[in-house]
Amino acid sequence: MARPRTFDEERALDAAMRAFWATGFTGTSTDDLCAATGLGRSSIYNTFTGKRELFLAALRRYSDEMYGRASEIFGRPSPIRDRVRALFEQAIEPLPGDPVGCLVVNSVVELGGSDPEVAELLHRDGERRLVLMRDALAAAQTAGEIAPGRDPEALARFVGATISGMRVAARAGTDRAALAAIADTAIAAL
Repeated sequence: MARPRTFDEERALDAAMRAFWATGFTGTSTDDLCAATGLGRSSIYNTFTGKRELFLAALRRYSDEMYGRASEIFGRPSPIRDRVRALFEQAIEPLPGDPVGCLVVNSVVELGGSDPEVAELLHRDGERRLVLMRDALAAAQTAGEIAPGRDPEALARFVGATISGMRVAARAGTDRAALAAIADTAIAAL
Protein backbone atom coordinates (compact mmCIF):
# COMPACT_ATOMS: atom_id res chain seq x y z
CA MET A 1 0.00 0.00 0.00
CA ALA A 2 1.31 3.44 -0.96
CA ARG A 3 2.15 5.83 1.85
CA PRO A 4 0.06 9.00 2.04
CA ARG A 5 1.76 12.22 0.99
CA THR A 6 3.09 14.27 3.84
CA PHE A 7 3.69 17.48 1.90
CA ASP A 8 1.64 20.22 0.29
CA GLU A 9 1.65 19.40 -3.44
CA GLU A 10 0.50 22.93 -4.39
CA ARG A 11 3.32 24.53 -2.41
CA ALA A 12 5.81 22.15 -4.03
CA LEU A 13 4.45 22.95 -7.49
CA ASP A 14 4.69 26.68 -6.78
CA ALA A 15 8.31 26.29 -5.63
CA ALA A 16 9.16 24.27 -8.74
CA MET A 17 7.46 26.87 -10.93
CA ARG A 18 9.64 29.60 -9.43
CA ALA A 19 12.78 27.48 -9.89
CA PHE A 20 12.01 26.89 -13.58
CA TRP A 21 11.05 30.56 -13.93
CA ALA A 22 14.42 31.66 -12.55
CA THR A 23 16.68 29.25 -14.45
CA GLY A 24 14.67 27.54 -17.20
CA PHE A 25 14.02 23.87 -17.88
CA THR A 26 17.57 22.94 -18.83
CA GLY A 27 19.15 25.11 -16.14
CA THR A 28 17.07 23.58 -13.35
CA SER A 29 18.42 20.23 -12.17
CA THR A 30 16.56 17.65 -10.15
CA ASP A 31 18.80 18.63 -7.22
CA ASP A 32 17.66 22.25 -7.70
CA LEU A 33 14.04 21.09 -7.64
CA CYS A 34 14.66 19.09 -4.47
CA ALA A 35 16.22 22.14 -2.83
CA ALA A 36 13.41 24.47 -3.99
CA THR A 37 10.56 22.18 -2.99
CA GLY A 38 12.11 20.61 0.08
CA LEU A 39 11.26 17.19 -1.37
CA GLY A 40 13.43 14.20 -2.04
CA ARG A 41 13.87 12.76 -5.51
CA SER A 42 11.49 9.90 -4.82
CA SER A 43 8.72 12.29 -3.73
CA ILE A 44 9.20 14.39 -6.86
CA TYR A 45 9.16 11.37 -9.14
CA ASN A 46 6.29 9.65 -7.30
CA THR A 47 4.16 12.77 -7.40
CA PHE A 48 5.06 14.34 -10.74
CA THR A 49 6.56 11.36 -12.66
CA GLY A 50 9.66 13.30 -13.73
CA LYS A 51 11.29 16.65 -14.32
CA ARG A 52 9.55 17.24 -17.66
CA GLU A 53 6.09 16.46 -16.26
CA LEU A 54 6.79 18.73 -13.28
CA PHE A 55 7.88 21.44 -15.71
CA LEU A 56 4.66 21.08 -17.74
CA ALA A 57 2.58 21.28 -14.55
CA ALA A 58 4.56 24.34 -13.43
CA LEU A 59 4.16 25.99 -16.84
CA ARG A 60 0.39 25.37 -16.74
CA ARG A 61 0.24 26.82 -13.23
CA TYR A 62 2.22 29.89 -14.29
CA SER A 63 0.05 30.35 -17.37
CA ASP A 64 -3.14 30.14 -15.33
CA GLU A 65 -1.79 32.49 -12.66
CA MET A 66 -0.69 35.13 -15.17
CA TYR A 67 -3.93 34.83 -17.09
CA GLY A 68 -5.79 35.34 -13.83
CA ARG A 69 -3.78 38.48 -13.10
CA ALA A 70 -4.46 39.83 -16.59
CA SER A 71 -8.17 38.96 -16.33
CA GLU A 72 -8.41 40.85 -13.06
CA ILE A 73 -6.75 43.90 -14.62
CA PHE A 74 -8.89 43.86 -17.76
CA GLY A 75 -12.02 43.31 -15.67
CA ARG A 76 -11.57 46.69 -13.97
CA PRO A 77 -13.89 49.54 -14.96
CA SER A 78 -10.96 51.95 -15.44
CA PRO A 79 -9.87 53.50 -18.75
CA ILE A 80 -8.10 51.08 -21.09
CA ARG A 81 -4.78 52.92 -20.97
CA ASP A 82 -4.78 52.60 -17.15
CA ARG A 83 -5.46 48.87 -17.47
CA VAL A 84 -2.69 48.41 -20.03
CA ARG A 85 -0.36 50.44 -17.78
CA ALA A 86 -1.21 48.09 -14.88
CA LEU A 87 -0.24 45.16 -17.09
CA PHE A 88 3.04 46.86 -18.01
CA GLU A 89 3.70 47.53 -14.31
CA GLN A 90 3.92 43.78 -13.74
CA ALA A 91 6.84 43.70 -16.18
CA ILE A 92 8.44 46.79 -14.63
CA GLU A 93 8.07 45.78 -10.99
CA PRO A 94 7.56 42.07 -10.31
CA LEU A 95 5.57 41.06 -7.25
CA PRO A 96 7.67 40.25 -4.19
CA GLY A 97 9.01 36.73 -4.55
CA ASP A 98 8.52 36.60 -8.32
CA PRO A 99 11.66 36.04 -10.38
CA VAL A 100 12.52 38.64 -13.01
CA GLY A 101 11.28 37.88 -16.50
CA CYS A 102 8.54 35.53 -17.65
CA LEU A 103 8.37 31.74 -17.58
CA VAL A 104 6.30 31.73 -20.78
CA VAL A 105 8.74 33.93 -22.71
CA ASN A 106 11.71 31.98 -21.36
CA SER A 107 10.05 28.70 -22.36
CA VAL A 108 9.21 29.95 -25.87
CA VAL A 109 12.87 30.79 -26.40
CA GLU A 110 14.24 27.65 -24.75
CA LEU A 111 11.79 24.94 -25.83
CA GLY A 112 9.04 26.36 -28.03
CA GLY A 113 10.51 25.14 -31.29
CA SER A 114 11.77 21.78 -30.08
CA ASP A 115 9.03 20.35 -27.85
CA PRO A 116 5.59 20.04 -29.49
CA GLU A 117 3.74 19.63 -26.17
CA VAL A 118 5.35 22.74 -24.71
CA ALA A 119 4.75 24.61 -27.97
CA GLU A 120 1.05 23.70 -27.91
CA LEU A 121 0.68 24.76 -24.28
CA LEU A 122 2.39 28.07 -25.03
CA HIS A 123 0.26 28.59 -28.14
CA ARG A 124 -2.98 28.06 -26.18
CA ASP A 125 -1.78 30.44 -23.48
CA GLY A 126 -0.90 33.10 -26.04
CA GLU A 127 -4.25 32.76 -27.78
CA ARG A 128 -6.32 33.17 -24.63
CA ARG A 129 -4.29 36.22 -23.58
CA LEU A 130 -4.70 37.66 -27.09
CA VAL A 131 -8.48 37.20 -26.93
CA LEU A 132 -8.63 38.80 -23.48
CA MET A 133 -6.69 41.88 -24.60
CA ARG A 134 -8.38 42.11 -28.01
CA ASP A 135 -11.83 42.05 -26.46
CA ALA A 136 -10.90 44.70 -23.87
CA LEU A 137 -9.39 46.92 -26.56
CA ALA A 138 -12.42 46.43 -28.84
CA ALA A 139 -14.75 47.42 -26.00
CA ALA A 140 -12.60 50.47 -25.31
CA GLN A 141 -12.76 51.34 -29.00
CA THR A 142 -16.57 51.10 -28.90
CA ALA A 143 -16.51 53.39 -25.86
CA GLY A 144 -14.44 55.94 -27.81
CA GLU A 145 -11.16 55.45 -25.93
CA ILE A 146 -9.32 54.18 -29.01
CA ALA A 147 -9.57 55.60 -32.52
CA PRO A 148 -12.14 53.79 -34.68
CA GLY A 149 -9.66 52.94 -37.45
CA ARG A 150 -7.37 50.90 -35.18
CA ASP A 151 -7.38 47.09 -35.29
CA PRO A 152 -7.97 45.78 -31.73
CA GLU A 153 -6.27 42.47 -32.51
CA ALA A 154 -3.17 44.17 -33.90
CA LEU A 155 -3.09 46.42 -30.82
CA ALA A 156 -3.42 43.38 -28.55
CA ARG A 157 -0.52 41.70 -30.34
CA PHE A 158 1.51 44.90 -29.98
CA VAL A 159 0.80 45.09 -26.22
CA GLY A 160 1.70 41.40 -25.80
CA ALA A 161 4.92 41.75 -27.76
CA THR A 162 5.86 44.86 -25.80
CA ILE A 163 5.31 43.06 -22.49
CA SER A 164 7.38 40.11 -23.68
CA GLY A 165 10.17 42.43 -24.77
CA MET A 166 10.05 44.28 -21.47
CA ARG A 167 10.32 41.01 -19.55
CA VAL A 168 13.35 39.96 -21.60
CA ALA A 169 14.90 43.40 -21.08
CA ALA A 170 14.25 43.19 -17.33
CA ARG A 171 15.89 39.79 -17.20
CA ALA A 172 18.89 41.27 -19.01
CA GLY A 173 19.19 43.92 -16.30
CA THR A 174 17.40 46.91 -17.83
CA ASP A 175 16.55 49.34 -15.06
CA ARG A 176 13.07 50.36 -13.94
CA ALA A 177 13.29 53.85 -15.52
CA ALA A 178 14.07 52.44 -18.97
CA LEU A 179 11.25 49.86 -18.66
CA ALA A 180 8.83 52.62 -17.62
CA ALA A 181 9.88 54.64 -20.69
CA ILE A 182 9.10 51.67 -22.92
CA ALA A 183 5.67 51.36 -21.27
CA ASP A 184 4.99 55.09 -21.71
CA THR A 185 5.90 54.89 -25.41
CA ALA A 186 3.67 51.85 -25.94
CA ILE A 187 0.71 53.45 -24.17
CA ALA A 188 1.10 56.59 -26.28
CA ALA A 189 0.89 54.36 -29.37
CA LEU A 190 -2.55 53.01 -28.44
